[in-house]
Amino acid sequence: MAGHSHWAGIKHKKGKADKLRSKIFSKLSKEITVAAKVGEKDPAMNPRLRSAIQAARSANMPKDNIERAIDKSSINTELSFENIRYEGFGPDKVAVIIEALTDNKNRTASNIRTIFQKAGGNLGTQGSASHNFTQLGVIKIDRKKISDEDILELAIEAGADECKSNYDFHEVQCPKNEIYNVKKNLEKKINDFISTEIEWIPINNIQISQDKKDELIKFFENLEDNDDIQNIFTNAEFT
Repeated sequence: MAGHSHWAGIKHKKGKADKLRSKIFSKLSKEITVAAKVGEKDPAMNPRLRSAIQAARSANMPKDNIERAIDKSSINTELSFENIRYEGFGPDKVAVIIEALTDNKNRTASNIRTIFQKAGGNLGTQGSASHNFTQLGVIKIDRKKISDEDILELAIEAGADECKSNYDFHEVQCPKNEIYNVKKNLEKKINDFISTEIEWIPINNIQISQDKKDELIKFFENLEDNDDIQNIFTNAEFT
């Protein structure tokens, strides 16, 4: 499948999405609140907020939850979240990049370091793992919304570099600084998007042997359980 770098892809393949629904809603709500806090509260004027709301709708988050998350940005004026990137190597020396949204970076760093250490990995400094990846703008669209042929044509017209289609969704890739321009062009024909994100795409994937698979999946699930972690990327390839 496309997007091996994103743990969400592995998670959904394992059928974990329903069990993690409340946790997914919590993380999406946090992103909506922060996006509304740092920019306009009108999604039409705030691309980050618009993307966060579209991702929430794709996850079937109720409208009331979305509105509460936006309102929270005005209520909790003293609450301050930071976007922080952590890098390291997990079991079997797989490279891992973690994007966190936290109000206490010391707590978050300590918790993530513990998860790495318990799995036999190690948390490194920024730059220790990211040279194994390249950053791209990635826009995902439900495959039911548009045909493979039409999305390919539309992606080219929108200025994208690549368009891949798999069983569940189309993945449009573009330079990271062009993501909102490309999306704006896609929006002429498409209303709903699964996600719009800057993703870390591995330059080379590492094949995971069957006997190491469960150990590595458990490591990623432990990271996913941390409320401060928003996104996880890896060069591990699960077959």
